[in-house]
Amino acid sequence: MTSPPPRQILHVITGLDQGGAETMLIKLVIAMDRRRFHNQVVSLLGDGALGADLRAAGIEVLGLDLRRGSADPRALFRLAALMRRLRPDLVQTWLYHADLLGLLAARLAGSPPVLANLRCSDMDFSRYSRQSKWVLKWLAAFSRWPAGIIVNSAAGQAVHERLGYRPRAWHLVPNGFDLETFRPDPQAPARLRQEIGIPAESLILAHIARVDPMKDHTGFLAAARIALAARGDLHVLLIGRGTQDLSPHLAAAGIAGRAHLLGPRRDIARLLPGVDLLCLSSAFGEGFPNVLGEAMSAGVPCIATDVGDARAIIGETGRIVAPSDPPALAQAILDLLALDAGSRAALGQAARRRIAEHYSLPAIVRQYEALYETFSRTRR
Repeated sequence: MTSPPPRQILHVITGLDQGGAETMLIKLVIAMDRRRFHNQVVSLLGDGALGADLRAAGIEVLGLDLRRGSADPRALFRLAALMRRLRPDLVQTWLYHADLLGLLAARLAGSPPVLANLRCSDMDFSRYSRQSKWVLKWLAAFSRWPAGIIVNSAAGQAVHERLGYRPRAWHLVPNGFDLETFRPDPQAPARLRQEIGIPAESLILAHIARVDPMKDHTGFLAAARIALAARGDLHVLLIGRGTQDLSPHLAAAGIAGRAHLLGPRRDIARLLPGVDLLCLSSAFGEGFPNVLGEAMSAGVPCIATDVGDARAIIGETGRIVAPSDPPALAQAILDLLALDAGSRAALGQAARRRIAEHYSLPAIVRQYEALYETFSRTRR
């Protein structure tokens, strides 16, 4: 008996720079069953930093090469023409701008089923372009057009319901993590300290995030200043796009000697097992922060602000504090540093078990595949 041809899934995403949605998309399409699904990716802004990863895995990447912040109406017709040529069985959109453009283009292209994918929660649009605010208003108005809307956090669903989203159906699918890629490594602590050039007995607190108002680097540096003053054996790593330019802020905070700026890195899975704690300091907007799942998979306890689903993700394996409260964040850091090494290791082991039980990548991929089977069926 001949097997049916694979379902054609077209993913439309705003861009392919390093970020949570982009990372989840790449993990998903690489891990999906290629006998049943054929994935193609359209990036509105071109390849970005991660397009090569998809191409290396045999996933076709198509770029519209728009300029960030531009509003070129021709892009809508170009995307619609692409959909007519590719004839996808299902269109999956990622991030607000791609949600809107992908939904409208699908209408022009003959209305293949569309699943939107919301990755954030309570964004503070006063800190971003006016265009983003209007995109969200249109998406709320059109929210019944997609076949369904996927959210990666309960917090994200609640926020978008308050914003006026009324979809045909919500589908909660959290982020998934590869526990073979992100795993404890007994050699990593010594290797990392040697690479940075700090004493072998030092403790390391990591903060991994692009520089963006949402991530609140100002609040984190204020908390780090308190923690570093209290613990002479503590060093801080700041990793992510834009962190390489934070030297003046470190000098102003008086922590330049023990805070290390690593900039954007592609070897996070290698670095994480070498740190003692990870901190997420975001002030707003998070849905399911990927960095928490990655750190927990690597056996690293986490301290996070109470944003998105961070509280549900961490459970009892770390600490949660209110957003935009540097003294509280510093105290939570110091509380975990005050534990003996065995107790911190036990928290890290519990964190890894929590990811394995609730957020393993194979289980999450199966949820996406089931949705794709359901919603692409009408096209076959």
